[in-house]
Amino acid sequence: MLIQDKVCIVTGAGSGIGRAIAIAFGREGGRVVVSDVDEKGGAGTVELLKQAGAAAGFVAADVSRAADCERLVKEAVSRFGRLDIACNNAGIGGDLAPAADYPLEGWDRVIGINLTGVFLCMKYQLPELVKTRGSIVNIASILGQVGFGNAPAYTAAKHGVLGLTKATALDYAAAGVRVNAIAPAFIHTPMISGLESDEATRSQLVALHPAGRLGTPEEVAELALWLASPRASFVTGSCYAVDGGYLAR
Repeated sequence: MLIQDKVCIVTGAGSGIGRAIAIAFGREGGRVVVSDVDEKGGAGTVELLKQAGAAAGFVAADVSRAADCERLVKEAVSRFGRLDIACNNAGIGGDLAPAADYPLEGWDRVIGINLTGVFLCMKYQLPELVKTRGSIVNIASILGQVGFGNAPAYTAAKHGVLGLTKATALDYAAAGVRVNAIAPAFIHTPMISGLESDEATRSQLVALHPAGRLGTPEEVAELALWLASPRASFVTGSCYAVDGGYLAR
């Protein structure tokens, strides 16, 4: 198994990409701490992991709050003894509006969860990961590399995640900690369910991807698993797209 007995934290693991990553980690021998603000969804992920024979537990945490991020790491270490892998996936889509019309509260919320949340998680994860020469996988987005109309906060946050990933990788490479990011395109998740419910909008989204379809959470999870594992031992400071060719245009 790729990560046998490695202790893993996955944020935003109550559904979608986070759930798929947690399940992939558990399948390959990881002991998984599932975290989310959605306690029902998180409990559901833990149940799926336990049904598959994986060791797992849930810790409720809002990644935009420093105290929650610190407590999440402490509880993971208290429960399983150490921390080897962290996948910072929690995120929201936010409002859709051009910059001049974007609500201030919406901006603060998106940046607080999608960017500051990644920073806060890493701030408390890194001291433990230095001890184990562990690995971080941050979930960014294709919109961390290109723009997208009416999504200034989300686009800015994801660009920030890529810069934060690279800077942190440089700071901790000598300590043996690897830090990488994944940039998914539009993936079948609850986050875009509203967009997919309209057939015309869904067709427009599909057309953005040369592969002719949207991605699945499991396709993102397989890359996260590889990046977190020893097979990616010389990979750090990088971002990999899972995008059906979106960025190749």
